[in-house]
Amino acid sequence: MQSIISRYKSLFTFLAGIIVIAGIAFAFFYPDAAEGNQLRQHDMQQGAAIGQEAKAYAEATGEVSRWTNSLFSGMPNFQISPSYPSSRLFSWIGSVMSLGLPSPSSLLAMMMVGFFILLIVMKMRWYVALLGAIAYGFSSYFIIIIGAGHIWKFVTLAYIPPTIAGIILCYRGRYLAGGAMAAVFAMMQIASNHVQMTYYFLFVILAIVIAKLVAAIRAKEMRRWGIATGVLAIAAGLAVTANSPSLYLTYEYSKETMRGRHSELSQPATDNSNSTAGLDKDYITQYSYQPSETFSLLIPNIKGGASAKPEKGRMTTLGLSDLPDAREMVANGKIDSMQEQYLSYMSQYFGDPEGTNGPVYVGALIFALFILGCMIVRGPMKWALVILTVFSIVLAWGRHAMVFTDIMLSIAPMYSKFRTVESILVIAEFTMPLLAVMALQQLVADRSRLDSYRRPVIWSFGITLAICAIAFIAPSMFGSVITDNDRYIDNMITSQLMQQGYDAATARQFSLQNPAIYSAIESLREGLISTDAIRSFVITALGFVMIMLYIRRRISAAISMAVIGVIVLADLYSVNKRYLSHDSFVPRQLTAGAPIEMTPADRTILQDTGMNYRVMDIPRFYSADPSYYHKMIGGYHAAKLTRYQDIIDRHLANFTRGTESDADWNVLNMLNARYIVDMQGQPLRNPEALGNAWFVDRVSYVGTPDEEMAALSVINPASAAVADRKFESALGSSAPKTPGDTIIETSYAPNRLTYTANSAKGGVAVFSEVYFPWGWKATIDGQEVPLSRVNYVLRALPLPAGKHEIVMTFDPQSLHTTDTAATIAVFLIYLAAAGAIVTALRKGGRKPESETQTAETDASES
Repeated sequence: MQSIISRYKSLFTFLAGIIVIAGIAFAFFYPDAAEGNQLRQHDMQQGAAIGQEAKAYAEATGEVSRWTNSLFSGMPNFQISPSYPSSRLFSWIGSVMSLGLPSPSSLLAMMMVGFFILLIVMKMRWYVALLGAIAYGFSSYFIIIIGAGHIWKFVTLAYIPPTIAGIILCYRGRYLAGGAMAAVFAMMQIASNHVQMTYYFLFVILAIVIAKLVAAIRAKEMRRWGIATGVLAIAAGLAVTANSPSLYLTYEYSKETMRGRHSELSQPATDNSNSTAGLDKDYITQYSYQPSETFSLLIPNIKGGASAKPEKGRMTTLGLSDLPDAREMVANGKIDSMQEQYLSYMSQYFGDPEGTNGPVYVGALIFALFILGCMIVRGPMKWALVILTVFSIVLAWGRHAMVFTDIMLSIAPMYSKFRTVESILVIAEFTMPLLAVMALQQLVADRSRLDSYRRPVIWSFGITLAICAIAFIAPSMFGSVITDNDRYIDNMITSQLMQQGYDAATARQFSLQNPAIYSAIESLREGLISTDAIRSFVITALGFVMIMLYIRRRISAAISMAVIGVIVLADLYSVNKRYLSHDSFVPRQLTAGAPIEMTPADRTILQDTGMNYRVMDIPRFYSADPSYYHKMIGGYHAAKLTRYQDIIDRHLANFTRGTESDADWNVLNMLNARYIVDMQGQPLRNPEALGNAWFVDRVSYVGTPDEEMAALSVINPASAAVADRKFESALGSSAPKTPGDTIIETSYAPNRLTYTANSAKGGVAVFSEVYFPWGWKATIDGQEVPLSRVNYVLRALPLPAGKHEIVMTFDPQSLHTTDTAATIAVFLIYLAAAGAIVTALRKGGRKPESETQTAETDASES
């Protein structure tokens, strides 16, 4: 028995760590995960709304539709609910990584397990690895994005550490095991379909590859490095191929969307300095971290924390009046109840005006240990992590450091495709805990040199404590707590008061011009900084004491690491509860039924059981919610078709402004808007909606997109159409309609439309369906014919005289081709993984590598 335990000691300790991770993940979301309560996050609600039509169709027929009509009059759903036959071959891995826990505990467990695997591969002591896994998993941004519903972003980030574990294993000479591990987790990471997060971590992988190259040159092991790099290239190719349906379709689709293609319409003369090959700079940098806000890595409330928090399925704004100190000010007579109401309009967060769900906080103790790692860890890997940390911090500043952003936009392919640049701090959230635990591992493994580490420990913790002390004593050192956004809101409040009849002097009593209010805001916000500064000071000091006791050999390494682990967990646990807590969940008994509340207008419209018509909800034009119940003219999606965005900009948006014209109504009619929900929320039937399809008397051909768009302002789409000249050979001319000519839609599915047409002379038929350049196939009496585009966004076909059946189906051939390639790649990855397992079992009897060495990334590269 003893020999068995000795032989499998590493496995037992690994499983013990997994059990602890499962317990912690379950405890953080207890009792909500156990009771089945739901977060009903905003982004998840949006996904449920716009994906409902395809989901209902799949449940009813067992068939997956790649097209939906639930938003923007129709669009591919490659970026709404991507699922392919090949991806089902490896979806089970997610269940294993989440340890079978209920959601959202499963997500938190997945994040910690991935980092735990990485640290075990790096030869960390199991308890050091467990500490690092907790630190990584509980980094505040990860908990915040669970609350926001950015689940695929979260899952992508969870699979990145084990992917890097495979890379490190491969460079150690374990080519089969490392390559298989990298391929498996890279496959899962890419399948999570958050390209931006994967893209950011390509910088991390590149830095690691370079660090390994430097180490190989020093050790004169270039052959090993070359073989490992080749194996990893093959692994990457297999991982990409395993996801080729999603990647290829997304790539091709992006060419037709706002993300990959600018409008073909002429634009007003503007300053081109804001333009890039992708998104505009203002849009890319809209969410940028202020340089002083970077200290949220150490002090979470350095800018007041969050501007909103999820509560009972809704986002609740966090105003200064919600703070206990504000209520105390009212009780003490420092401000009156009216001034307290003014404070409710002032956010607790005082960073950039866009607001935030919370700061990026890695933990006070982790921050200090990261600085320690910068001092005591040796080798290229250390420098890679340090450079990556600085790199991510500087780029997160975005518009506050445009020189660096401009450089990246110029030299980094695809960088211009992504917005919210501050999210690149996910790199720092990876590198800082990693270097921190590398420092701890070095302290634990290198006991013979403990005395030499005393000075670096004092310096690193001293620097951290000094920053906390400065923030406590002089919070204004980190920037003014009164912002331009506050002044903007203040001017709005003052203006509204004066419109209500208050004179200027009275209005000023409820503005920043009142010294009492100004002082109250300043005191409350500086209090947020000072309180968190002293909190981080105490946490750092406790960690310092434990490390110094260990260095002085007063306590063992295991006890020291255990206590430090408890401190790290308690720190991050309590901070994260500020942004996601029991109050954020909706009780299970209240979540039964549809996730989107039905409005009275929805109920009225749904009494119409017609199979295919559209709704124009003017007050909720830009909302995803109505898509749950109807086929919408509007909606919400970050990658809508560029041509449809042009229609919105030139015509449909006028309804939301109250400036619509006859031409705008014509556009709405051609989109088959049978119901209009007015600004008062009343549903009105539109008798002029043109229906699913109709014949036109004539087609005019033009040479440019500008001419085609301009024609929509003058033609009557009921009798005329306009088309690009390139479609003239396919469409030809149309004969005037005769009485009795009809086109009737006889069956509807999101990916299959059937019509019966009957006409005396034939002619051009216009279909109230969005034209998409590939994937749709049309047949007339079983014979395939090419679809053409008219009226800038609609489909059209020339029909012969007589009675005919028209069928349109959306089933891209590229999907089937790429899915076959993906299936082969998945089986090759599994074959490599099986070979690695068999090889490991055959070597199972060999003596394990010593646990007394330092982490692999230090010892092998010094």
